[in-house]
Amino acid sequence: MSQIAEGTVLWTPSRERRAASGLARYMDWLATTHTLQFDSYDALWRWSVEHLDSFWASVWAYLDVRASAPYQRVLSSRRMPGAPGVTAVPKWFEGARLNYAEHAFRRTSTAHPAIISRSEIRPTAELSWLQLARDVSALAGWLRGAGVQPGDRVISYTPNIPETVIALLACASIGAIWSSCSPDMGSGAVLDRFRQIEPKVMFTVDGYRYGGKDFDRRPVVAEIATALPTLERVVMVPYLDASAAPTGLPGAIPWRTAIAEEAPPRFEQVAFDHPLWVVYSSGTTGLPKAIVHGHGGILVEHLKTMILQHDMHPGERFFWMSSTGWIVWNGLVSGLLAGCTIVLFDGNPAWPDPREIWRFVAEIGAHHFGGGAALFTGGLKAGIEPVREVDLSALRSIVSTGSPLTADVYEWIYAKVKADVWLNSISGGTDVSTGFVGGAPILPVTAGEMQCRCLGVAARAFDEQGREVTGEVGELVMTEPMPSMPVFFWNDPGGRRYRESYFETYPGYWRHGDWIRITDRGTAVIYGRSDTTINRYGIRMGTAEIYRAVEELPEILDSLVVDLEYLGRPSYMPLFVVLRPGVVLDAALANRIKARIRERASARHVPNDVFQVSEVPRTLTGKKMELPVRKLLLGAAAEKVASPDAMANPGSLAYFAEFARKLNPG
Repeated sequence: MSQIAEGTVLWTPSRERRAASGLARYMDWLATTHTLQFDSYDALWRWSVEHLDSFWASVWAYLDVRASAPYQRVLSSRRMPGAPGVTAVPKWFEGARLNYAEHAFRRTSTAHPAIISRSEIRPTAELSWLQLARDVSALAGWLRGAGVQPGDRVISYTPNIPETVIALLACASIGAIWSSCSPDMGSGAVLDRFRQIEPKVMFTVDGYRYGGKDFDRRPVVAEIATALPTLERVVMVPYLDASAAPTGLPGAIPWRTAIAEEAPPRFEQVAFDHPLWVVYSSGTTGLPKAIVHGHGGILVEHLKTMILQHDMHPGERFFWMSSTGWIVWNGLVSGLLAGCTIVLFDGNPAWPDPREIWRFVAEIGAHHFGGGAALFTGGLKAGIEPVREVDLSALRSIVSTGSPLTADVYEWIYAKVKADVWLNSISGGTDVSTGFVGGAPILPVTAGEMQCRCLGVAARAFDEQGREVTGEVGELVMTEPMPSMPVFFWNDPGGRRYRESYFETYPGYWRHGDWIRITDRGTAVIYGRSDTTINRYGIRMGTAEIYRAVEELPEILDSLVVDLEYLGRPSYMPLFVVLRPGVVLDAALANRIKARIRERASARHVPNDVFQVSEVPRTLTGKKMELPVRKLLLGAAAEKVASPDAMANPGSLAYFAEFARKLNPG
């Protein structure tokens, strides 16, 4: 396949498709009701970030957000932490009282199911809106009976199955706070997250199946439950083994008992910024940040995203391949806000072969199909041609996220998947539970580029001096607040860690940690992380979590890991280890190291190779120099990545410089 030039137009929406889009209808509504005429998406975007109050008030009205108490003002202040005299996060829609879960049932219909699901254990099945509402109300009633109140934390160690969606909505309906980890995560990484929030109830499964292999997680579940002293009740879904019983766990009952008694629907009315869920950063420096998002911020942002940016319509089928430990899963559930049928798939999308996921997309007649960039890159490398093998006539859009999508993958999608499909490549973050840059259904698709900056998102590229740049790579920065910004971090007195995480580099502006180039046409290219978060196959994890797993082994004195994914090259993650005197890195030890990472951190973050080194490069203050080593291994000159005067052991870079020469010959 030939390499096409970045920026080549590959698809343009028809006039009929543009006119029928939710975005075009919103623009018509603005013209009719507010006499606001915009001749381009870029003009609309500029208005949306220059007139934040007016834009978000229009989103509230147009998308019919309903609150039991009205808001008093849209935004308390446009100044963000770090600006002179500012430490607090701006407040949105103060006074409003509402509930995210209530809005999930606003577009209930008997004409189509609420959920379609399939896994390696269960065949394809449908769940009606009526049954979903019944189960959510029943489970919410059980949770209330178990003493769960607004503000209590409820955790989940369950996969991408209907029970998980039901549990999230039941939790949200009573104002309790949801938090989830995927059951393929090791106990160490899970406890690093859940210990912080002191949960009262846990949902879990007995195990899962992935790639045809069964994984019994009951020993891990027992370890997690034992290490959480605040845990009072456990609800187990017998998933891997239908006869599995939740024995030996605190207050344990089976799933069917928790939803046995019907209860009337009841949605607790909470403040706009009342916590909806806790999600987690990757744990690059110490424990993962416990990021709290509010009911209202997620509601208005996800309504905007699903209906205006992703162009989803009631009754359409929205399938996003995700695990429950990725923020994308939360977005998938929000497809219900748009009245979509959401599609859940639990298992390996490439098992028994890379065509399996495309067969499923065809089988269910998906209108929107999303996944991590690695899924689509894998299809290209496997040489599959879905256009010849399955019926994708219903498919309107393909959504990609998680890492940069290169121009050749764009070409593969249009040549080998479907010529008339909207490729909606997006980039955002767990931190805001949405995209900064992404797609718009009225714009053309150009190879290797994201179509636009999202409405209401003042995304810019900054150079090191804090100046906005166009047409060159800079730091992704947000210069205005967003409703879905975290309301706070859990256990962060005074908000110090919050401010340090986003506002320290450019005071008053949110620095996200991605390299971005915004073109003079308004399109954008993401080049990867500018910090040390590692995003492998859609799962983000910080290096600190990997180090905790590796350095627990007695043979390991020190370690350094880098991911060398960059636009246009495959992911390659080497791990470098310093061993105790007399210890040699052989195949057995390398396998033990990999197994440890798989068990204690993440199966997705097992390194490609393990190498023995004498020293890990460190700064004068003792910090591992991950980013300089990454730049060096990507081909940068040694003298440009680090100053010897700023290093505790400048001689340690010699090994990595030689490694880079072998990795990048010529």
